Amino acid sequence: MSTNQHNKVTFAGLLITLGIIYGDIGTSPLYVMSEIIGKDVIDADIVKGGISAVFWTLTLQTTIKYVILTLRADNKGEGGIFSLFTLVRRSKFKWLIVPAIIGGSALLADGIITPPISVSAAVEGLRFFKEDLNTVPIVIGILFGLFFIQQFGTKFIGRFFGPLMLIWFTMLGVLGIYQLSSNMSVLSALNPYYTYKLLQTHPSGFLILGAVFLCTTGAEALYSDLGHCGKENIRISWIFVKTTLILNYFGQGAWLIAHEGQTLDSFKAVNPFYAVMPESFMPVGIIISTIAAVVASQALISGSFTLINEAMRLNLWPSINWLLLAGCIGIVLYFRESANMGAAYGLAIVLCMLMTTTLLNFYMHMKRYNKLFIYVIITVYVVIELSFLAANLSKFSNGGWITLLIAACLMMVMTLWYIAKNISARYVDLVKLADHQQKLIDLSHDESLQKYATHLVYLTSANNPEEIEEKVIYSILQKRPKRADVYWLVHVNVMNEPYRIDYKVRHVAKDDIIRIDFYLGFRVAPKVNYLFRKVVEDLVKNKEVDITSRYTSLHKNNVIGDFKFVVLEKFLSYDNDFSLFEKMVLRSYFMLKSISLSEAKAFGLDSSSVKIEKFPLVLSEPKGYTPRRIE
Repeated sequence: MSTNQHNKVTFAGLLITLGIIYGDIGTSPLYVMSEIIGKDVIDADIVKGGISAVFWTLTLQTTIKYVILTLRADNKGEGGIFSLFTLVRRSKFKWLIVPAIIGGSALLADGIITPPISVSAAVEGLRFFKEDLNTVPIVIGILFGLFFIQQFGTKFIGRFFGPLMLIWFTMLGVLGIYQLSSNMSVLSALNPYYTYKLLQTHPSGFLILGAVFLCTTGAEALYSDLGHCGKENIRISWIFVKTTLILNYFGQGAWLIAHEGQTLDSFKAVNPFYAVMPESFMPVGIIISTIAAVVASQALISGSFTLINEAMRLNLWPSINWLLLAGCIGIVLYFRESANMGAAYGLAIVLCMLMTTTLLNFYMHMKRYNKLFIYVIITVYVVIELSFLAANLSKFSNGGWITLLIAACLMMVMTLWYIAKNISARYVDLVKLADHQQKLIDLSHDESLQKYATHLVYLTSANNPEEIEEKVIYSILQKRPKRADVYWLVHVNVMNEPYRIDYKVRHVAKDDIIRIDFYLGFRVAPKVNYLFRKVVEDLVKNKEVDITSRYTSLHKNNVIGDFKFVVLEKFLSYDNDFSLFEKMVLRSYFMLKSISLSEAKAFGLDSSSVKIEKFPLVLSEPKGYTPRRIE
């Protein structure tokens, strides 16, 4: 997928963008104003200050920082904090992995709480018809459906949900205009003075920023989903999206000011989002809102799956995607109401935004932006995001600790996985392939041994084609000698670009040993089984290899020989002498590995043709255990 394809602006592309990109930020009118007002008496100054803060947050944080500036930091058309890290990780600052891990974990934590709060806020509109309705089972049922839909991919989702989101945003704009027509004076809140007045003169003004921040939480997801739609489609569609959002926020503001002195609890529709609707339109509005919330949740789930896949390619994450669904359901069961979830929402994502700002600073320096421009931009956004962080910290005791706990757990998993992978990589025993080449050729032609397979395929982690892991040689020659007509060595290189799929073939020993190196982008699923088959087909077509069975009767009838993959899985040997730190890290790593996908499934290998061999990982042999012979 080329950058040019990503940047091609079409009506279909804009429609797909609506269905994929704006789910989170697009459904924020469902809960932002109700969070700003809360259970207090409606105060016109708070309403105007809150709406003013929402407008300028969407302008500064979403439009300028993300849509205009951060979207420039794309990696071959791909965005997101891990893509940004990939762009800067070759710098001399190795510690940049830290903001990448913190930001990625915080964004995943946001992906766990956004579906529950969006779906709950929409479904709770049904209480307009049945006040005591228990919405929890409905919300959980919808979440199950969302994770089921995920298997069809983002392209299907965008085409299916795009028209629905167009209806949603059109409804937002029309309802906003409908309310504004009765009170245009609320438009004065476009003046940033009202934001200043709220923060400086109102006792709880600064704390209200925690609720205001919810209007921009989807900005980070917007950047993460860049690769699905392209920056030009995002920038153009954002003009329409932001216009309808602002109209709706100001429309809700007009309604709230008209009911100054009352509380939201005194209205049948306790959420100002539903209160602005004509009563006759309410059933239709609830249906459209619920559909939009489903789309928002699906967009976040898609983004989370993409983020996890990137983390796996960067050796930061095991493959345990089902935890996302478990986390979403856990949030629903714990908080039960969207109003309760609002207290927990926003605290994690502001951390992600701060980490993106940190990495963006290094990216702009790397790209040699004007230094004064860099210092001004970074200073402005550090101040803004630290202010939002401070405001959101007030939510800690009211449920904010939940998202921080989730983010902390995800950080711990990523950190453990990263450190353990590095420890293991330091102790990989590699040997020269040339030293064992003749042994493999002799074994291949040794008819005193029963043939193990016609074609025997090993996955190797050796980057140098002239080397091979000692464990592979041990598996072939000593752990039940495996005679095969052809030995294949397959290596997968994960590249810094997103969608590359290339390969290189080396005939180490003609007709006996062949090595294939795949060069796959970090967004490409490593379906080794399929890719290997396509490469073999090309080699046969080019007459570089004969895969016909070597058994006389089968060869005479042109029967293709069998292929068998051998995957070597490590387990931690007791014959190790670790430091306490290494022991804790590696034991945690292998515990996580036991509940994640096997290496065979992670590489997309067909289980019917795969042999799993366990071998002990000995990193540091124990000292003082040399036996002494006695008579």
